[in-house]
Amino acid sequence: MNPVSYERAADIEQALRLAQQPGARFIGGGTNLLDLMKGGVETPQRLIDVSRLPLAAISELPQGGVRIGAMARNSDAANHALVRQRYPLLSQALLSGASPQLRNMATVGGNLMQRTRCYYFYDTGFDMCNKRNPGSGCAAKEGYNRIHAILGASEQCIATNPSDMSVALAALDAVVRVRGPDGERTIAISDFHTLPGDTPQRDTTLRPGELILGVDLPPSPFAAHAHYLKVRDRASYAFALVSVAAALEMHGGVVRNARIALGGVAHKPWRVPEAEAILLGKSLDDAVLESCAAKVVAGARAYEHNGFKISLAQRAIARALRTAGRTA
Repeated sequence: MNPVSYERAADIEQALRLAQQPGARFIGGGTNLLDLMKGGVETPQRLIDVSRLPLAAISELPQGGVRIGAMARNSDAANHALVRQRYPLLSQALLSGASPQLRNMATVGGNLMQRTRCYYFYDTGFDMCNKRNPGSGCAAKEGYNRIHAILGASEQCIATNPSDMSVALAALDAVVRVRGPDGERTIAISDFHTLPGDTPQRDTTLRPGELILGVDLPPSPFAAHAHYLKVRDRASYAFALVSVAAALEMHGGVVRNARIALGGVAHKPWRVPEAEAILLGKSLDDAVLESCAAKVVAGARAYEHNGFKISLAQRAIARALRTAGRTA
């Protein structure tokens, strides 16, 4: 590891001031950043510990939604009564991630900032990684790309976002609250993560020096009919090949409202509102589910080793929607 200085921020304002120093990075639970530092992928000069900031509360908002602080541990968020009762989709997604030990350390803010698990990004022995070394190329395109993107990729990068939590947040229309040198602002979760385009080194729309304060969830009509399905190589401690966050509002067996988000298939959680619209006013019969699933993956592009993801995603969407439709 390279030499790095460390300072614990006493309050938010001090954290923001310290973040203006060259090479500064915020650190909370450190479950991703420290791994990246050990491997030489990330080389911050200064770590600003924000884990003691008063940002761990989970509380009800006046309009009926819920606010989750950025420093809330994943395990605490997953098991909080407000989350379990009103947003079971989010609870399921959080509990499907990593291991209990890591969930006890990882934070909601850190989860949003997770970086891809692309083999070529993590292994500095490979020079060709536009995300790690812009302009060097993408080794995954011609290499082993079984876990890589089938949607939204570019010629510069075919990596995927690894977060389970973010997929559920996308389906729940969450809003991320941040504060930086120019004050506080909110970012819709759909705009928070980026597609790779020509700048794959950027994962989010955060501005330099901005600190995530928390996540706001609007009131949800989906508590009774929601399901998070994660398809992976083993039952625990594995990232999704494909995941589906399915949320439905049902009345008399007919869909009144729907949200579908995919994980493991793109550089950000993947939503297609036109596919959700196919479900409205209909029952969840095979033809409707097949049409919806096909619309979600329309335009998918497979590489040498991940073509199976296209059909897998469609089957997973149908299965998640059927399960959500039965849940009550």
